[in-house]
Amino acid sequence: MATGRSGPTPLRLGRRLVAEVPASRPGRRAFVDVRPITAAADADARRQGWTRSDRDRTFKLEHWDYDADQITGFDYDIGVILVQATTVIGEAQLVAALEAWNLRPEQFLRPWQTDDPK
Repeated sequence: MATGRSGPTPLRLGRRLVAEVPASRPGRRAFVDVRPITAAADADARRQGWTRSDRDRTFKLEHWDYDADQITGFDYDIGVILVQATTVIGEAQLVAALEAWNLRPEQFLRPWQTDDPK
């Protein structure tokens, strides 16, 4: 996730990002999913062929813990545990939530760059 004075740009532009985090125990894998909540303005922008930028987006953060043996199949949700979740408004609250969860923006990657099953 690009950061700096402009903040977490991929999230501001409506991109879902994922970070792998330590799992609850051996045989498990865990991921934190950060995604902006889309608004009507996002759909309008998409129809017009552009991406809306907004520093005051609402973001959903979810920490999921999976059975490592199930993660690559269609049944990845068998045995899954939602460890924690929160919703924040704006980049300042997003950064504060990441810090509270002991995460840094640069840990987050595009979903296809991770083994996140979703």
